Amino acid sequence: MEAIELKELVNFISTKLVFKCEDWDKILIKNDYVYRFGLELIGTGSELNAGSVLVMGNSEKYFIDTLLPSEKLEIFENLFSRRFSVLFLADSIKPDSLIPKFASKYKIPVFSVKNEAASFIALITNFLEEKLEPTITRPAGFLSIHGEGILLTGESGIGKSEVALELIHRGHKFISDDLTEIQKNSLNSLIGFSPSNISKFIEVRGIGIINVQQLFGVNAIKKFETIDMIVNFEIWDEDRVYDRIGSVEKYANILGIDIPFVSIPVKPGKNLAVIVEVAAMNNRLKKQGMDSYYDLMGRISSEEIESRTKTRELVFTWN
Repeated sequence: MEAIELKELVNFISTKLVFKCEDWDKILIKNDYVYRFGLELIGTGSELNAGSVLVMGNSEKYFIDTLLPSEKLEIFENLFSRRFSVLFLADSIKPDSLIPKFASKYKIPVFSVKNEAASFIALITNFLEEKLEPTITRPAGFLSIHGEGILLTGESGIGKSEVALELIHRGHKFISDDLTEIQKNSLNSLIGFSPSNISKFIEVRGIGIINVQQLFGVNAIKKFETIDMIVNFEIWDEDRVYDRIGSVEKYANILGIDIPFVSIPVKPGKNLAVIVEVAAMNNRLKKQGMDSYYDLMGRISSEEIESRTKTRELVFTWN
């Protein structure tokens, strides 16, 4: 979502309206970063603009109270002229007499909240991130396996849900089946979670819909996880030559972030749940700088090592 109306943020918190401008409830919030007066007070901030939220706390109030009237005028003019969307006064502080004047001039609503400034900023930052960060929904199951968030993809009917059940039975955490919502957060990572209407449910052909929480207990469920890897199931092709040593580093690009991708050929006799577990653990080791491929190549002469460098291959893009 590119923007939310200010009234949605106000309804989320407990506030008291200090200054109301015309159509304040239709003002848009476009920035999930919450600004505190700090450097903005002395005119050195550069990012504060329309669509932004500004918070003032006790420390800023103390600073303002030490200024001369002319200094206050200059600071408030510089600050409010940036036409940010809303000002929240934390700690229930009493606003300086100039704040309503400049709020009226630039049509910026002002609210008072009881929360301490730092905790209030943390509260609304989480809310705005959830509302404003890009979110997509894609056909994939999602589990947390040894702390790694693993998306399961593949053609319908190939056995993703059955593998998910086996992994849950082995003690791993279930997040979603068939559809996963993916959100990019401010830390430039991806978070996966289930659409609310299908949360906790898995469809198993031959059995029907099952409630994972009722069947396996509350500890089998997790609400969300960082997406660390995609494991794709594909039908075994006898004529295809598969990469057996991991010389090709495949990845998918989701919302601008590269995610490791492995494809597992499916045929009778394979224990797919164990393979997915190993893929998750191996991915965790790679993030820690341990790669079995290069360990093996290290036993080969240096001339050959240069020719054994991994190649990268983009498999697909989700935007």
